Amino acid sequence: MRKIFLYMSFFGFGQTAEIDIVLNDWETRKKAEHKTEDGKKDKYFLFYDGETVSGKVNVTLKTPGKRLEHYGIKIEFVGQIDLYYDRGNHHEFVSLVKDLARPGELSQSQTFDFEFTHVEKPYESYTGQNVKLRYFLRATISRRLNDISKEMDIVVQTLCSYPELNSSIKMEVGIEDCLHIEFEYNKSKYHLRDVIVGKIYFLLVRIKIKHMEIDIIKRETTGTGPSVYHENDTIAKYEIMDGAPVKGESIPIRLFLAGYELTPTMRDINKKFSVRYYLNLVLIDEEERRYFKQQEITLWRKGDIVRRSMSQQASIAAQRFEGSNSETASAQAKEESN
Repeated sequence: MRKIFLYMSFFGFGQTAEIDIVLNDWETRKKAEHKTEDGKKDKYFLFYDGETVSGKVNVTLKTPGKRLEHYGIKIEFVGQIDLYYDRGNHHEFVSLVKDLARPGELSQSQTFDFEFTHVEKPYESYTGQNVKLRYFLRATISRRLNDISKEMDIVVQTLCSYPELNSSIKMEVGIEDCLHIEFEYNKSKYHLRDVIVGKIYFLLVRIKIKHMEIDIIKRETTGTGPSVYHENDTIAKYEIMDGAPVKGESIPIRLFLAGYELTPTMRDINKKFSVRYYLNLVLIDEEERRYFKQQEITLWRKGDIVRRSMSQQASIAAQRFEGSNSETASAQAKEESN
């Protein structure tokens, strides 16, 4: 063991210093849970687009009194996309560098201040089945044979305001002379803690339906051209009914999104990947035949400006939905009377 240690020390392989990155506001800054590649969740410091990232880099010499020669000390702020099928290449969309020290030597442990002002963070942090988008700080001591470096990941969330246009979704499912169903959702864009409110109308039922559900499907698309990969993941299953409906029956839908692991919709992120969400209506008849109707919805993250209970959200959405339906019905009645 002693020979190995001497060999490593002689060629400079043993690390002679440790690096620690500390944010200036680490005591007050919020943390957010984020999924890691192995599926576990961990907490990271939370940032938003345009926020300044500042702190200190602490370099601690392991052997006091022994000098550390280096070719410069720097810190980087990096936004990076990693495609799991192309792990050798890192696609950086943000790359900022601050030099902390010129080439020279350290005779004692030292602390360096850094600040990246109003950093652009255009995309939300994301860990999926085939892709990972991450932001991190990396401090590096450049040396002749082996650099000493330390990374610290942060999480970025993108906030949106209420969309100006948010029309309802109306669709039909039909099998000629056998089945005719209309279903309606109160809107097409939902924030991550929203409530999906809707109704399903059975206009013609001549086949025996035994089960009906709505699924939330997440579709992750990575790559371009011939190297495109699609991964579908069923995030939620919501049973609408268990039993045979009759003609003229209507069934209300009320699906709370807050209990599910969702991200905002992400379209063509840096031309590398997309994440889209769909409501999938599934009907199963007594002969186990399955009928599908799928509709894309848009998910977005809103800031914690107004906090309402889930029951309040549901009742408000239902009132708006019922109100719009009654207005439509009264307008149709007027037209018919005219």
